[in-house]
Amino acid sequence: MKKIAILLVVAMACGSPKKVGSSESGDSRTQKIVMYNSNTYLLTESTTDSTYGFTQENPVKVGGVKKSEGPLNERRYLNGLLGPKGEVVKYFRQGSCCAFDSKNGFMGTGLLDIYSVYWKGSDTFDIYINMYDEGNLYVPVGFTGIKKD
Repeated sequence: MKKIAILLVVAMACGSPKKVGSSESGDSRTQKIVMYNSNTYLLTESTTDSTYGFTQENPVKVGGVKKSEGPLNERRYLNGLLGPKGEVVKYFRQGSCCAFDSKNGFMGTGLLDIYSVYWKGSDTFDIYINMYDEGNLYVPVGFTGIKKD
C-alpha cells in the first residue's frame, strides 16, 4: 500500500500525463538493435535533430520495461555514446520527471529519466530517456557512437 501511495504522489508531483515525443507516442521502433557487448548498444546512426534526447518532448526511447530491462537499456544506450572526438563519456542519473501517457507504463503513465552526460573538458548535457516505449536509437547531435572493432 505504501508503494502505491508513493507512486501516486510522484505522478501527481510531476503534473498530469502528456504525450511525449514528436508526433508519436508508444512503441515506434523499426530498426533492429545491435549490441556491441551485453552492456552496450552499437549506435551507428546519428541524428541531425537537435532536440533528440535533449528535451522531454523528444526523449530517447530505449524501452525494456516489459522485460524488466528498462534501467539496463538506459545504461546500454549511454555506454554506446562517445564525445565528438571519441572521448569516453561518463554519466549519472539525476532522477525522474515529466509524466506522460504510455500503454507500457504503470496504470498507463510513464516517467522520463534524466541523465547528466559529460566527458573530460566538456559541459554537462542532460539527456531524457524513456524506458517504457521503444523507438529507433540514434547518436544525439554533438556526440559520436562506439564503432564496431
